[in-house]
Amino acid sequence: MKTLFDETRIGPVTLRNRFIRSATWEAMADSAGHPTERLVEVYRNLARGGVGLIITSATLIIPDATGPPGMLAIHDDSFIPEYRDLTSMIHRNGCPVVMQLVFPGRNGGMWSPAVPSHEEIHAIVRSFGESAVRAKDAGFDGVQIHAGHGYFLSQFLNAKKNTRTDNYAGSAGNRARFILEIFDEIRARAGKDFGVLIKINCSDFEEDDGVFEACRYACGRLAARGIDAIEITGGAGSVPGLKETGFEESVLRNYAAEIAREVSVPVIMVGVNRTLSVMDQLLNSTGIGYFSLSRPLLRQPDLVNLWENDPGTVSECLSCDQCRQPEGNICLFAS
Repeated sequence: MKTLFDETRIGPVTLRNRFIRSATWEAMADSAGHPTERLVEVYRNLARGGVGLIITSATLIIPDATGPPGMLAIHDDSFIPEYRDLTSMIHRNGCPVVMQLVFPGRNGGMWSPAVPSHEEIHAIVRSFGESAVRAKDAGFDGVQIHAGHGYFLSQFLNAKKNTRTDNYAGSAGNRARFILEIFDEIRARAGKDFGVLIKINCSDFEEDDGVFEACRYACGRLAARGIDAIEITGGAGSVPGLKETGFEESVLRNYAAEIAREVSVPVIMVGVNRTLSVMDQLLNSTGIGYFSLSRPLLRQPDLVNLWENDPGTVSECLSCDQCRQPEGNICLFAS
């Protein structure tokens, strides 16, 4: 019988348990995307708090591809020394760390998939590969491709949003093509000894969006190519809940379980993971192997340690979505 506190491996990375800090925008980088002392403290508390793996907030790979304020960046080599200090601190506290890489759009918004030329698409692919090499040089254990939540890559999966007329649109295979090219570029540049993960939307929860079809195709091909883990997420704005999924907790369980049945690589599920007994049941009745947390760790960065010491501990997160404050993404109720 598997347990949530098994020691396991995701590619080259050893995890002390099956809990992962899912990429969470902190809004604490400086105006150029460099980590601040406040942000370093967030990661220190997470590393000490017991999670098996930390995935950083979405990190910009191109300087003018601006997203929400306070985002991290890694678009040139000047970032490497600061990130090397960050990864060393996290490792000293017994935790591996993966950098999430993102191209959100340009000039504060999200490009439509219909806009970029092939030359621009290829430039974005190269930027993902170059940024992965920088992350490796900075001591990260891997990178995660962000293809969820309505950001640029996930828009390609959506049959309604992707109105291109070339080989990046139409069939599920074409809509997944961009993501596969990015994975191939990262793996070729960073090597097989470096972790490569993906966070990918299973659905935008729009009628006939076609996202799950493209997600399944992408996951199958990524697994065959040797991706190290797949994190299933969903929704293009607010977190999906009972209305969209039929569940109040671990809401994307059916989507993640379906992907896990079809691939031979670790599957991670995010989305209102709150109760140990629920996650334990899913661990032992489906192929889902890991559970990632976001908002609960804003409230209690040591939640995993608390669970390990007392499995009856209840997550204090209310899912109230009041975390995004002017001074950063913080829980108003955290002590």
